[in-house]
Amino acid sequence: MTLLIKRTNNGILSLTFGYEGAVKMVAKKLKRNQRLVVITKELLQSPNRLLNLQTFASQLGCAKSSISEDLDIIRHLFDEHDLGKIQTLTGKSGGVIYHPTLSQSEISHFQEEVSRRMQTGKRILAGNYIYVNDLLQDPQILRQCGQLIAGLYLDQEIDAVLTIEAKGIGLAVMVANFLNKPYVVVRREASAGEGSTISVNYLSGSHQNVRKMELSKASLSPNSRVLIVDDFLRNGGTMLGLLNLVEEFDSKAVGICVFAENKANDRLELPHYQALFETQLVYDEKLRHYLLATKPGNFFKSIIDHSKSSS
Repeated sequence: MTLLIKRTNNGILSLTFGYEGAVKMVAKKLKRNQRLVVITKELLQSPNRLLNLQTFASQLGCAKSSISEDLDIIRHLFDEHDLGKIQTLTGKSGGVIYHPTLSQSEISHFQEEVSRRMQTGKRILAGNYIYVNDLLQDPQILRQCGQLIAGLYLDQEIDAVLTIEAKGIGLAVMVANFLNKPYVVVRREASAGEGSTISVNYLSGSHQNVRKMELSKASLSPNSRVLIVDDFLRNGGTMLGLLNLVEEFDSKAVGICVFAENKANDRLELPHYQALFETQLVYDEKLRHYLLATKPGNFFKSIIDHSKSSS
């Protein structure tokens, strides 16, 4: 007889016995405290995704009722420590969904940390653009941004998260991960590997230069509900181009969200959008140069309003 211990696709230990050519796989029966660890790990790795209870029961070698009891324990702890919401759906095709959230103290710390770091380094670039790359390259800040944005748009039935290359890609990937939806990247110049594309022209920058953006026809299905995200919003030309491109795919932009915006006077008119942070250039008479003022944007008021309407 041979014995093989391995890990399944869901990270669960299994034992494989072989005897005279016959092979049998048996899930290792775990104690409750062990099951709680495995279930919690799966929930955290699969935000906003329906997980079947019977699958858990089969993999962990226990009754479905035991899994329900385990989830009650996890739900209580998550509620007590503001770790997110555990939603259980009944019925044959039911299961459990984990909706990650940030506590108010975590949100406050996030706002303070980003605002503090916005005051460090050389932030003001030519054309009054603000350098934020280092912030969106910080995995902790990026994860919190993705979690916050996904939480606000969770009930909008998003089909895809869309951005334009290149600085907003990381943010789009993180938001898509928390929404459990695909992400789509618009190119300024498509490569041969993109296949057939649809393109639009748009006005970019303070000098209103005409540029082109394009997206593969295979990237977005007709009638998709799209969430547009990007790193920074200044005059709005790029964002209007993205909106026009989405319309070319017979789809609808149901939300626009950026990490930061610069309140420029020459801003093009945009539909309602959300910005996590608002920046503004303030001239210091004593120092005789511009300083960068940063504060939380309209996004956080929307969170409060959304929370009130959901309660």
